[in-house]
Amino acid sequence: MSSDEGLSRRHFLTVATTAVGGVGVALAAVPFLASWKPSARAQAAGAPVEVDISKLEEGGLLRVEWRGKPVWVVKRTPQMLANLESSDVDLRDPGSVDSEQPEYAQNELRSLKPEILVLVANCTHLGCVPTDRFEVAPADLGADWVGGFFCPCHGSKFDLAGRVFAGVPAPTNLSVPPYRFLSDNLILVGDDTGVAA
Repeated sequence: MSSDEGLSRRHFLTVATTAVGGVGVALAAVPFLASWKPSARAQAAGAPVEVDISKLEEGGLLRVEWRGKPVWVVKRTPQMLANLESSDVDLRDPGSVDSEQPEYAQNELRSLKPEILVLVANCTHLGCVPTDRFEVAPADLGADWVGGFFCPCHGSKFDLAGRVFAGVPAPTNLSVPPYRFLSDNLILVGDDTGVAA
């Protein structure tokens, strides 16, 4: 065997080994890189959620889940809306100026439509889920309670717009998620595209 033939064979083996190794690396990289892509379940968890409120009665509360968080939709009665005015004096942030909220929630009612309230149902203190306490002046909350939400974990109180009372552990109002109305009875929670402030 001549030296040219040995060099040629060595060159062929080097190129072939390199090519096979490169293909192996590429085949190993495809599943590895694909694992970085969120799963269908993870993608669905962050997707907007349609909420049908056609059967929600006045004074009722509907619970849904969006991005793994509980969300409330409340249909406030005229009396509940009237009670909001009387709770302004005891609130930490009545206009939702200090809380991160969509612009359409930086007001007294914190909603796109006065009677429909949409809130993320996690206390802004440590994330507990408050209870709905719509009754007026219950014995355990006092004669000045006009209805709202009470966090049983550490005693934070929120009014019927999710605004936090002064002097409680929760630092900010309950969050209003991005949302919009698709029709009078259908809300899309998680997307407020096209909503004017």
